[in-house]
Amino acid sequence: MQDAVEKAAAKEFVQDGAINSVDTLGGLELASFYQSFNEGVEELSSTRRLFITQIGLEPVLRERAVELGGELRFSTELTHFSQDETGVFARLRSRDDGEEKRVRAQFMIAADGAHSPVRKELGIPMSGRGEITQCATIYFKADVRPLINGRNLSVVYVNQPQLLAFFRFSIAGDAGFLAVFALLDEQGRRVPLREENISSDNCATLVRAALGVSPEFPVEIEDVQPWTATAATAASFRQGNILLAGDAAHVMPPTGGFGGNTGVADVHNLAWKLAMVIDGRASPELLDSYDTERRPIADMTVEQAYRRYVERVDPSLPTSDLAPNIADTAIELGAIYRSPAVAGTVQGDDLTEAPEQAIARPGTRLPHHWLQVEGGEVSTLDLVGRGFTLIAGPDGGAWIEAASRVDDLDAYRIAERDIAKAISLADHGALIIRPDGVVGWRCDEADDETSALAEVLSLWQAM
Repeated sequence: MQDAVEKAAAKEFVQDGAINSVDTLGGLELASFYQSFNEGVEELSSTRRLFITQIGLEPVLRERAVELGGELRFSTELTHFSQDETGVFARLRSRDDGEEKRVRAQFMIAADGAHSPVRKELGIPMSGRGEITQCATIYFKADVRPLINGRNLSVVYVNQPQLLAFFRFSIAGDAGFLAVFALLDEQGRRVPLREENISSDNCATLVRAALGVSPEFPVEIEDVQPWTATAATAASFRQGNILLAGDAAHVMPPTGGFGGNTGVADVHNLAWKLAMVIDGRASPELLDSYDTERRPIADMTVEQAYRRYVERVDPSLPTSDLAPNIADTAIELGAIYRSPAVAGTVQGDDLTEAPEQAIARPGTRLPHHWLQVEGGEVSTLDLVGRGFTLIAGPDGGAWIEAASRVDDLDAYRIAERDIAKAISLADHGALIIRPDGVVGWRCDEADDETSALAEVLSLWQAM
């Protein structure tokens, strides 16, 4: 799966590029946010950050879903749904032939986008900054290679007196898009993005202005898509047997690139909990921890994306009430979960930790470290399976023996004392990792390992 995603990403964009701000592509650099998108984060994961579009990623996910037995229905509309104590009833209509089908399911995940009809039907409000500005993404063809001039550019913010936007370019340098955040008049007042000022001719003029080229420079407009930059989070991620995920649960400006990652993190947190409930290994109360864990993190991420919008795009917006800046790595990998689905939560009320200093505390992501195994090396993250995983310290043989008597509990012993020390794992201690890679429990030493395991595993089963 990883190889397939990396190959798809490589077809779209040059990876590891810079993120900067300019007056025009061919003009002055105003600020540099990253010289290389992976610089300084190489030790935090066994994989690298990737730039990939939804268009590039979805075919990979679709193929994998089919391999796993998923049933995908395209051109299909949800026309009605209702729920009771035992599940959800839905009516689906094919847009191709109008055929309707009735579906009964135990649960429904509403991942139906920023304007989520399901969320609105449930009456779940959104809170936050709300709508920030009307925007438009202009897809164009133009040979920009001379203007790029050999630079590896991933995201280029354009800040001009009359134009606030950002560029992304194709890997070949012959096409790209310009996402326009705002047009301003000579007095600095916003000009509404209406149909007349995002016509094909006007869009070509905007692209040329952002590139810093003459009016004769060849630009072909392929498409224009209006949208609204919004920063808001749903008041609840669960109502009965229906759960919100992705843009249905939170919407944010693209500054920071957090939107897609946050949606993936939602379902990464939710999937194993749903599996346990559906299989009868846990009660539906386990699903309450999805809202408890994910909603504060999503709300924080929305606010951080808004902060970056103000700092990188539109400093005319008020800055007095911005949340304190949180590093990108902490937003992406440093979430701290506090809920009954974590045994022994981290002290304090911080929502994130610096993953560079992570020590496998309950409620946090298992840190990445390379382990030497027969035939090569694997990441500590590779030890995490589809069920719960016990990781014992160098002298934790009793934990491994106890785990062998527990169904559906994989167990590994970290023999490397330096790695155990790096994650503060005691020589005779143990961790239990949830299927989402989060540390669910830790113990430095126990008198009776079998009893300790039975007690902690009952935590998730009893919910």
